[in-house]
Amino acid sequence: MSINRVDRLSGRAPQPVSSSAGGPDESLDFVRFCYRRRRVVWPALYDEMCAVASRGAFRGLGYAELAEHGISFCLPDLHQLAALTEQVILEERTSPEPLHAEATGAVRLAAAPATS
Repeated sequence: MSINRVDRLSGRAPQPVSSSAGGPDESLDFVRFCYRRRRVVWPALYDEMCAVASRGAFRGLGYAELAEHGISFCLPDLHQLAALTEQVILEERTSPEPLHAEATGAVRLAAAPATS
């Protein structure tokens, strides 16, 4: 028996997550964005992703638009979202490049000599 899910807001079925050679993978970028905002793991990262989606904080994309890119918050699809988060967390932790402050939203302070 085949079950075809349809997003109730857009009326369309979510697209499968895949990396396209021609452009950025929106689903992985979304998870990276959320992970860089709050460096937490599943399920706390799921809460962050829900907050970001509800506000459209990632490129103005809400739940319906994210579903078009393969990000579904539906219970039967959580295994796919959890797998994406594991992939992103592993990539972020093993990346040799330090994150930039603007990417993480972090503020870096440095001591400066006092001037008279």
